[in-house]
Amino acid sequence: MRVDAFDFSLPEELIALRPQTRREEARLLVVDGGAVTDRRVGDLPVIFQPGDVLVVNNTKVIPAQLRGLRPARATGGGCQDVAIDITVHKRLSTSDWAALVRPAKRLKEGDRLDFGAHLSAQVLRMTGQGAAILRFNESGRALDAAVHAVGKMPLPPYIASRRAVDEQDRRDYQTAYASREGAIAAPTAGLHFTPTLLSALKKKGVEIVEVTLHVGAGTFLPVKVADTRDHVMHAEWGEVSDCAAQKMNQARRRGKRLIAGGTTTLRLLETAARPSGVIEAFSGETAIFITPGYTFKSADLLLTNFHLPRSTLFMLVSAFAGSDAMKGAYAHAIKRKYRFYSYGDACLLGRPGALAGAVPRPFFRHD
Repeated sequence: MRVDAFDFSLPEELIALRPQTRREEARLLVVDGGAVTDRRVGDLPVIFQPGDVLVVNNTKVIPAQLRGLRPARATGGGCQDVAIDITVHKRLSTSDWAALVRPAKRLKEGDRLDFGAHLSAQVLRMTGQGAAILRFNESGRALDAAVHAVGKMPLPPYIASRRAVDEQDRRDYQTAYASREGAIAAPTAGLHFTPTLLSALKKKGVEIVEVTLHVGAGTFLPVKVADTRDHVMHAEWGEVSDCAAQKMNQARRRGKRLIAGGTTTLRLLETAARPSGVIEAFSGETAIFITPGYTFKSADLLLTNFHLPRSTLFMLVSAFAGSDAMKGAYAHAIKRKYRFYSYGDACLLGRPGALAGAVPRPFFRHD
């Protein structure tokens, strides 16, 4: 499938640089086949039904972006200090991290990076495509504390290129239920939920189930190939507990709906689901890549933000709701000046009949 089939034009002024002050006031576009309805996120307790299960990703974003200094080398060239920006994205041991580095061409194996606050790292090896394995001089909790002290929140480039990252982002770029550190990007659909909204959903009879998917480096990487068959997804670590799987399966047996709170949640559920639709406990890495024609086995509804053109996430929502439906929905959102991307507005997508409360089928697909 050609990647350019997922392209569209977005006016820059629709890229949200800050979230809504009142999260529940963010706009919500409900997409049911070819029909769209303009709502507010605060309407979710009205839209959801008693017995529904909302599945959310409780990953917590770490301040993964650090600026370091590579001291001048005594031999082998590089006779000047060089500023290096890194984003740690995958912990390999108590002191080793995989990281994206820039400019990668100014680093080689054995180089030392100084980050201040007595934190430093050595380049164990360069792994290609702007990446490296780093060994820090601290380990375990001491390393975590040092990274929190000197690091910045890893905002997506479409925000960070237009304004400076600040302390407010440490609060804004984190979900209300974030508890398990390990992500370098927020599961942004979850940014709309406040304690007040979550309480209202529970009072409605909606059960909230937590899973974990640590969003990794692949979320920042563009699709550079012409055909989706040639794109390679980066693996991310996730976990569905046995208790969470049981709650979801019980709801399905009762004919209730599963609502995926974000694309990261949906990707994890699809990884854990059998072809029958039964969801199993899971712990490990997933590199699932979902494009139109994929057969879905888990969620009936998907709450998500608006995604970049030509991105794997726009491909996923096109697979879930249908390519024509999503193109029409995005055209509507642009015309109505919805706010796009991580800090932007949301949309709620339903599989056939699900928004009307129909009993879910075991699986479905959009071609």
